[in-house]
Amino acid sequence: MAAKIKKGDRVVVLAGRDKGRSGDVIQVQPKEGRALVRGINTVKRHQKQTGKHEAGIVTKEATIDLSNLAIADPKDGKATRVGFKILDDGRKVRFAKRSGDLIDG
Repeated sequence: MAAKIKKGDRVVVLAGRDKGRSGDVIQVQPKEGRALVRGINTVKRHQKQTGKHEAGIVTKEATIDLSNLAIADPKDGKATRVGFKILDDGRKVRFAKRSGDLIDG
């Protein structure tokens, strides 16, 4: 199955603490069905001091389930479903079902 959400996509959160907020996908974990989104689902972690890092409480993003994310429509930024179509030159591209705009430029 082709991936509907990929790294670099702009997504909108549909459910949970950050509902309605949007951010860019940093990483997708397809086997777990989860994604890391910049600025979304932030958690505080206590960190031990190492050679690279100071000790203290660090805020970082936790993964969020793919079912709670939707692609943001390129036209208006609202949540949309994703469809696939094959162009005349044979490329398979994603498009927003809401507006019909191509997601993969």
